[in-house]
Amino acid sequence: MIPHNKTPLPNTMNPAIQDYHQKLSTKDRKVCDLLAKTLDEELSDAESKIWHAHPVWFLDGNPIVGYSKQKAGIRLMFWSGADFGEKKLKAGTGKFKDASIFYNLVEQIEVNELRNWLRKSRDIQWDYKNIVKRKGLLEKLK
Repeated sequence: MIPHNKTPLPNTMNPAIQDYHQKLSTKDRKVCDLLAKTLDEELSDAESKIWHAHPVWFLDGNPIVGYSKQKAGIRLMFWSGADFGEKKLKAGTGKFKDASIFYNLVEQIEVNELRNWLRKSRDIQWDYKNIVKRKGLLEKLK
């Protein structure tokens, strides 16, 4: 029950992302719900959608952050995260600039740390939007 002096916050989650969450186990859904809520708050000007079958947030058409259900848990991936200088984020194969972290329980998510990474995702960006045009070459945007 909502106290009389409080109004409920509007549910701003993209309906396609809500559908993605509904297909998950309760444990995984809690992780994804907190991730989506935090991403929506911190990247309020970003476009969120299902892209390549999982939720992704874009700034000016450039993918910034997304998550997916994998065998090891929920993988939170930052497209330019390898340049964040964060030990907890594990860099990908080296061909691209991605880095990620896995979560299995909502209690593992340190929201302030996540917010810090999301701020870095605005300031450190590689141009994935035009990677096909450049035949696989990445250029730094910021």
